Amino acid sequence: MRPKELQAGKPAGRRSALRAVVALGVFIAILGAVYLARPDDFILYVKAFHVIAVISWMAGLLYMPRLFIYHSDAEPSSAQSETFKIMEQRLLRIIMNPAMMITWVLGLYLAWDVYQLRGGWLHGKITLVVLLTAVHVLFSRAVRAFAADGPRRSPRYWRMMNELPTLLMIGIVILVIVKPF
Repeated sequence: MRPKELQAGKPAGRRSALRAVVALGVFIAILGAVYLARPDDFILYVKAFHVIAVISWMAGLLYMPRLFIYHSDAEPSSAQSETFKIMEQRLLRIIMNPAMMITWVLGLYLAWDVYQLRGGWLHGKITLVVLLTAVHVLFSRAVRAFAADGPRRSPRYWRMMNELPTLLMIGIVILVIVKPF
């Protein structure tokens, strides 16, 4: 096989998906080992893994609209368009979806166990995370639309949408750090 086929073909996609599943399994095993070995520090590790998951999810949310901007300019079914489709699907399935799930699971665990769902700042944060999840869903639908060579939004639209995750992230960080209410 040629190198391009290795990067863009189904075998490469399966290997990437397998790596993501293995990584998720390793993550769960590490969290379990930490719980057994260092139960007093478990919450600190949960917080650390939560932050790592948030960073990974945000990286995807910030990069995906950039791919859409360039994909919008590519001719449907062209080689360039097909490359963007693969990039978008892998970013979504291998990085963004697992990171979002880990973020939610660990975040809800922290909200329940550490903060006992108290504090207006926590309710505000959860509201903003729900909005961030809605942006994720919007991007997921766009990935499917691009994959089907369906109707496309303009690059200008995606430039504006690129700012939405950033604004939500700023609000979330301020609520977590400052806890204004």
